[in-house]
This record gives sequence, structure tokens and C-alpha cells, in this order.
Amino acid sequence: MKNPNKILLLLLVLSAKISLSAQVKLPALVSDNMVLQQNTKVNLWGWASPNEKINIQLGWSNLPVNVTADAEGNWKTTVETPKGGETAYDIIIEASNKITLKNILIGEVWLCSGQSNMFFPVGREEGTWKTGVKNYDEEVKKAVFPNIRLFTVALNASAKPLEDVTGSWKICSPESIKTFSAVAYFFGRDLYQKLNVPIGLLSTSWGGTKAEAWTAQSVLEEDVAFLSILQEDARNEKVYQEKLEAYYLALTNERIASAANAPKSQLKKPKKEPNKTSYVLYNAMLHPLVNYTIKGAIWYQGESNSGKAYLYRSLFPTMVKSWREEWKQGEFPFYYVQITPHKGQNAEIREAQLMSLKTIPSSGMVVTTDVGDAQNIHPIDKQTVGYRLALIARAKTYGENKLVYSGPIFNHMKIKKQKVQLFFDYADSGLKKTGDTLKEFEIAGNDQVFYPAEAKIEGKTIVVTSPKVKEPAAVRFAWKAVPEPNLFNNENLPASPFRTDEWVIAEKK
Repeated sequence: MKNPNKILLLLLVLSAKISLSAQVKLPALVSDNMVLQQNTKVNLWGWASPNEKINIQLGWSNLPVNVTADAEGNWKTTVETPKGGETAYDIIIEASNKITLKNILIGEVWLCSGQSNMFFPVGREEGTWKTGVKNYDEEVKKAVFPNIRLFTVALNASAKPLEDVTGSWKICSPESIKTFSAVAYFFGRDLYQKLNVPIGLLSTSWGGTKAEAWTAQSVLEEDVAFLSILQEDARNEKVYQEKLEAYYLALTNERIASAANAPKSQLKKPKKEPNKTSYVLYNAMLHPLVNYTIKGAIWYQGESNSGKAYLYRSLFPTMVKSWREEWKQGEFPFYYVQITPHKGQNAEIREAQLMSLKTIPSSGMVVTTDVGDAQNIHPIDKQTVGYRLALIARAKTYGENKLVYSGPIFNHMKIKKQKVQLFFDYADSGLKKTGDTLKEFEIAGNDQVFYPAEAKIEGKTIVVTSPKVKEPAAVRFAWKAVPEPNLFNNENLPASPFRTDEWVIAEKK
């Protein structure tokens, strides 16, 4: 006869397992201390048992929200949020179990993404490239903003789209800000001080990554221009697997030939960088975020795509378009940073970013030619970058219509005998230079040979000449890896590098 106590114990264990599996679960983003976008409908979502009924109580509303999980246990609903403010709320989510989310704020939520210059933290990490921002000790001490909330998506890569990320919302403090994105923080801090509403900053970035890593596989496969990227990925994977096979063969032969007590092998196993392949970061670090309602996005990336700058002209706008389609929030604001001067970069990638102003709707670009470092691809003045991103948001998103948010952008030129007159947008208040003479202007005739040019400010225009060019055809400005231009508008915002020609330039491999 079977032992009834053992049977009872087994039933209790099975019951507990079934109960545990049936519990409502929430994604990492939907948690204590989060900020929800104000004055709109936001998504709440998670997982439960198939067809389970979930009840949601919102701290700002007396009306309950009811939702039922689908046949796979997924559930999602939208709730209306009030105007943002300092009042903190709880949200209670209840089914077979009960979850109480605490200290929820309503305000403005921004996605912050890119590669290492977006990842670059406020604080210093000894012995690494994370050297800290300018005056990092002082900045860390001042970072006491309980109404700014920070979420950093943990680094992860995946061949398939994931449902969740690792991370948690943290209250902005000297401790939490040390490892948080500096550009994102300074952007959010400036917005908070101007808007006086809570700010949620959702940072998902990884150093050394290309735009294609942040783009869905299906998007890359749809455009014939991007198939070369996937072909290159396949070649790299093949080479890696061949090296791995050779390593294991060598290791096998070594062990067969050695005695049982032979010293540890000196063979080096091939390593594969997980973030270098297309779409793997989209799958692991972006796709799980698309349910979270945002106001807009900021982006700092491009260094790793500079070797294929002409392809970036279409890849970057395609990536942005696909993100907007995923979020289903229309053409939300997308503001980005033109990469800074550095010995390893080129003018063509900055041109691709400049051109994207016309191909990405509701976009804006920060120029950083005055805050770069020729020897350090991670310049430490992230305060200026964050401030200028916030300028764009204040003007284009938050209604400060009279605010000038961009430096001079080349519009068109007029050739007058041996002179070229250049006209600019964002120069209504006038142009100015630092130093005695304007620098970094070049001029060429139809022979496409460029010579240093004399440039002078005439009203809101620049007039460029050179005695070596009798019949000018084109002008270039700050057109090299490490330019040192000194042209600004009267709001102290630098002019973007540009060229007036479309002559083909061979890309360096």
C-alpha cells in the first residue's frame, strides 16, 4: 500500500508549482520607481496563466482596469495618465497573486541609445575607457534629483527577439548616477530644470556597435542594399567557426599526445564579440522595450559605421523608421549627435548624419566639432552634448518656438566670378567666428583640386575665395577627420561640416 503522507506531500508540491506558474509576472520596465509618460495612453503588460483575468488599480484613478490574458498567457492594456507632477502613485496588479508597484511618477520618458559615447557614464571607472565626464566628482555630488528616474538595460545579445530585459528603475542620486549614461543624464537634467516635471530616462546602449546591430533582421532582409551587411556577418561567422574547429582539433591532438598530468594547455580559444553581429542588440536590448510608451529618443552613434558612411545614409533613416513602426506612436521625436572630430573618423560619416536631417522626419542634430578630442574617441565634455540635445527638445517638442537650437547649416551657394557666397539656415541672428580668421574652408574648380580658402563673414553669409581658383565650382568646410572650425551663430552653436559638391569620394577600407 502506498504511503498516504507521501501522496499528500506530492500533491502539495504539484499544487505549489501550478500556483507559482500561474502568477502574474511583469517585465523589468514595469516596476517600482518608473516614470510613465504624462497626458496620454500608456501600455501596461505582462504574463499570466492562459485566459487569466487581471485587475489593475491605478493610484490616480478610482476606475479599475480589467484585462484577460490570451491563450499563451500574454496580456497588455492601455491606461490613461494624468498631467505630470511630483505626486508619487502606487499601481496594484492582481490576479491569483498581487503585485504592488510603488513610487510611480508621471512625466516625460525618453529612450537613449547608441554606442560607447551614449554608454559613457558620468563617473570614473579606474583602468578603463570610462574616465568620467569633465568635473565628474562635482557632477556626481550634485546629482540629487529624486524626480529623475534612470533605467539601464543590461548588456545582452540574442539571435532571436526576446520578451524582457534585465534592469531596474533607480532614483537619480550620487550613487546611481555614477554608472549611468552621461549624455542621457545631462539631457534629462536640463529638461527637468526647464519643464519641472519628472523625467524617465531609458538607456540602452553598447560600445563599439553598428546601427545594423540595433535594426531588426526582417528590416535588413527587406532592402537589397543591406544584404551585403548580412553577407559579411555570414562570412565572419564562417571564419569564427573554422577557427573554433581548428582550436578543438589542436586541443584534442595535444591531449592525446600528452600524459594525463600534462600542464594546462597554452592554446587560445577563439573569442567572438557578441555585439558585433547585425540585429542581435535589437533582439535583446530594443525589441523588449517597444511596449513602453515614450515621448521620444536620443541617439549617439556612428563611429562604428564610418567605414561605410555612404551606406549609413540609408541605413540610419531605415533604422529610425523601423523603430517608429515598432512603437506605434507615429513619428516620435528623434534627436541625435553628429560624431565628434577624431583621428579615426572621417568627414563622410558626418555628412551622412547631416543628410539624415532631411530624410528622418521630426529629427534634430547636435554638432560637436568644438567639444571633440582628436586622440580620444570618448571626449569628456558630455555636458555640452546633453545641453544641446535638450535645446532641440525644448524648441521642437516642448514649444519654445523662439529658441535657436542649431548652429548654422549650409543651405545653398551663389558663384560670383572668383567668389562663392554661402547661405545658411539657423543664422538669422548673424554669424561669428572665434579667433582672427575663419578656418577650415577649402575651394575648388571643376578639376576637383581643393585649396585653402580665405573666408569672410558678410552679414548672414560667408564669402569664400582663393587666388589659386579662378573659376570656383565647390566649397568644403571642416572636411577632414579632425577639423578645428571656428564658425558659430550668435547663439554660440557651431556650424556643421559640409560640402557643396557631390563628387564621389572613395571610402577607406
